[in-house]
Amino acid sequence: MQSKAPIVVVLGTGGTIAGIAATPTDHVDYKAAQLGVAYLVAALAATAGVVVETEQVAQFDSKDMDFATWRRLAQRLEHYASRPEVVGIVVTHGTDTLEETAYFLARVVAVAKPVVLTGAMRPATSSEADGPRNLADAIAVATQGEAGVVVAFAGWVHAARDVRKIHPYRLDAFASGDAGPLARIEKGRMRALRGWPTQDTVGIGALPADASAWPRVEIVTSTAGANGRIVKVLADAGVQGIVVAATGNGTVHAALELALVEAMQRGIAVLRSTRCLEGGIVGDAADATPSAGDLTPVQARIELMLRLLPPGA
Repeated sequence: MQSKAPIVVVLGTGGTIAGIAATPTDHVDYKAAQLGVAYLVAALAATAGVVVETEQVAQFDSKDMDFATWRRLAQRLEHYASRPEVVGIVVTHGTDTLEETAYFLARVVAVAKPVVLTGAMRPATSSEADGPRNLADAIAVATQGEAGVVVAFAGWVHAARDVRKIHPYRLDAFASGDAGPLARIEKGRMRALRGWPTQDTVGIGALPADASAWPRVEIVTSTAGANGRIVKVLADAGVQGIVVAATGNGTVHAALELALVEAMQRGIAVLRSTRCLEGGIVGDAADATPSAGDLTPVQARIELMLRLLPPGA
């Protein structure tokens, strides 16, 4: 008896991969999120014996990603992962906030199957369109990878914790910092380079159904001439957490640090990340505020938000 082909579910959220422009030479001046995910899958030359199902979860430019969509996406991932015949799930996503969504999902959804995010740096109409290859690679990783959330882009596989967008235009716009990529995709086959990471998860049940009730966490940046006025404004506005994108190895301008310490005394949670493009904070040389370690500022914001969730939401 012939075994049934594995099923991969592709969830669409819009982005450049679904964008269109007036001409094939328009690589920047285009409208994102114009094509449905079913169209993107149908346009692939082949899916190597895999049955692909699709669902349009959202349809917008990922710069406008919101908490309600994150919660909906997490729910749909959990739903499809519960089906035994589904071997993996792909999420098509805009690149602007792809790294944020990847980290959020990795910290929230506990699924025993691969979850692969992908997107494109060129619209679907571009003569340099990279979406079809990235999508085909993501489907391959969904059938060959291990459990957990990863990003497949430009032939590389990145862990959700490590991935970051490093360039606003190049096709190879994502990297994994010091950690390096998890795997390389070559002619539809995944070649592992290091062990698949594991990640503790809080569970979808920890998220309030009303996304407006999620803890408010903002990011401030330590710069030359910084002061604490923005911190005081945020504290007075009722913010619950603040991430500071610090200089170097987690150092913060004295005036800004003083304001952050005062905010902590008012009950506001603070995490200190580094604004450096690679690496994380080493040691506790500047320990007036807690360190986020190797988390980027946007990851630290998500982490702090999840830590501040009310119990039993």
